[in-house]
Amino acid sequence: MRWKGRRESDNVEDRRGGGVKAGGISILGLVVAFIAWKFFGVDPQQAYQATKQVTSGNVSQNTAPANATPEQQETASFVKTVLADTEDTWKQVFIQQGAQYTPPKLVMFSGAVQSGCGTAESAMGPFYCPADQKVYIDTQFFKDMRQQMGISGEKNQSELSAQDEAGDFAQAYVIAHEVGHHIQNLLGISSQVQQARQRANQAQGNQLSVRLELQADCLAGVWANRTQQRTQFLEQGDIEEAMDAAEKIGDDYLQKKARGYAVPDSFTHGTSQQRMQWFNTGMKSGDINSCDTFK
Repeated sequence: MRWKGRRESDNVEDRRGGGVKAGGISILGLVVAFIAWKFFGVDPQQAYQATKQVTSGNVSQNTAPANATPEQQETASFVKTVLADTEDTWKQVFIQQGAQYTPPKLVMFSGAVQSGCGTAESAMGPFYCPADQKVYIDTQFFKDMRQQMGISGEKNQSELSAQDEAGDFAQAYVIAHEVGHHIQNLLGISSQVQQARQRANQAQGNQLSVRLELQADCLAGVWANRTQQRTQFLEQGDIEEAMDAAEKIGDDYLQKKARGYAVPDSFTHGTSQQRMQWFNTGMKSGDINSCDTFK
């Protein structure tokens, strides 16, 4: 993936700190909690509440590293470039729809951080908060993708120097997916789904969550298509990286890996096949109208 030398977004807040602990829980403990959530299909809100009960509620407000390492600086530059790509793509799409795009902020943090949706911890993984219209990412997740989740990484020569992280386009897919949730929020889709979930039983609510997540995958594919048209940033093997990530974060894949079987009614993000299919749909079409997962 070619990303160096392009515009970097100003909408990034770097709140990463060194050795931050949240309420007495170490970073390692939060990562373990996050993996447990992913592998056992626990609802992210339940995982958050469980973690919150153990913490004291006093969360250190992270600030950008005073003496950032070259790796930290490179990660920040990469995230800013990918976010800028999403801004350019969605600005163009919204103009074509006769609307104006308001980009989200992206917060990089380590350990724990205060968000508009409450205290956010690494255990939750990357997420979008509609209350403050911000994407939150603990950049340690890029390492966890490779080391804990088996997302192997590069299928080609990367411009990222870090060798212990997932591939650069797999990381970009994660960012684009979360920005996809911002698009859903702007279009009013998220609020409609939330209202429908309040009237539904658990299984029906989970199915609505699946459809919302699959649509965000499709929107990430639209981003990839439009950015490729504009910048020719993709290299051979990049799409395979995204597909590898989509497969290994599928609910069925994670549950089978953790306990040997899957429970479809507990799925909240979709199967591996569904996630790959919908990313590919958006990637091939480049059309937001192709991303209706609620039909």
